[in-house]
Amino acid sequence: MASSKGSEKSVNPVLRISQLDALELNKALEQLVWSQFTSCFHGFKPGMLAHIEPEVKAFLWLLLWRFTIYSKNATVGQAILNIQYKNNLSQTEKYQPLSKHQKLWYLFFTVGGRWLGERCYDLFSNRQLRSFCKVKHYINFGAGLLKLCGLVNFLIFLRKGTFATLTERVLGIRSVFCKPQSVRQVGFEYMNRELLWHGFAEFLIYLLPLINVQKLKLKISCWCLPITSLSNSENTLATHCKECSLCGEWPTMPHTIGCSHVFCYYCIKSNYLFDMYFTCPKCGSEVHSLQPLKYKIEMTEFHV
Repeated sequence: MASSKGSEKSVNPVLRISQLDALELNKALEQLVWSQFTSCFHGFKPGMLAHIEPEVKAFLWLLLWRFTIYSKNATVGQAILNIQYKNNLSQTEKYQPLSKHQKLWYLFFTVGGRWLGERCYDLFSNRQLRSFCKVKHYINFGAGLLKLCGLVNFLIFLRKGTFATLTERVLGIRSVFCKPQSVRQVGFEYMNRELLWHGFAEFLIYLLPLINVQKLKLKISCWCLPITSLSNSENTLATHCKECSLCGEWPTMPHTIGCSHVFCYYCIKSNYLFDMYFTCPKCGSEVHSLQPLKYKIEMTEFHV
């Protein structure tokens, strides 16, 4: 009695999103297999696989078909999502595995069709004869017609939820759940960490433009450097004239802002245009007036 129940497994319809996820997983696996295979030939002559690339890809996809569709009635993406192919041509609603002919035709449509498309493109790309051009035109027309049929099939799939690809509709194979779906145990630790990080990042993106970083740097440098008593004498000004208080170089077109320190014209003008509340990084004085240096001090006096 138990064996009869096990052989008559009930099937459950598969959601559209699950079928699309299975197709994306299949594409990701193929790309991963191909990248791992080509990495083995990095030390060889460049372009070594260029002439036989369609055949090598077909061989790899043949291996994948042998250990997925042929042996388990499911692709790798379907196996991850607990999905299998069902023979939809059978009249019964119970699960029926794919027949041998369906598996072979699936191999021909998927692996053989892709190999034929890539190889025909390589063969006809360098031919200039009119006969080959006509054959290429017919092949391109057939490929475009197949893509149009695939688009119509996809629109029907979005409407009804069955046969995600044209190959499945032609062969009469359908994706079903063969095992009862259990409740997924979702861990929210990673999700909470991602939400917190994204929230913090968005807060920083909103906050950083409101912070005057230049003025903050000047304030910090002003706090770190000791503030000495100011002197208005010519000797004190001559001492400060040896370097710009912003760039630390010899002042070019020296200007003052009302304190005893001297700045390059470009340095003080650019900072003042950037921040109208600019203060001296040495003493913290605000900009009262931007004036050129009036003292006539010889260059030799600074180098003494």
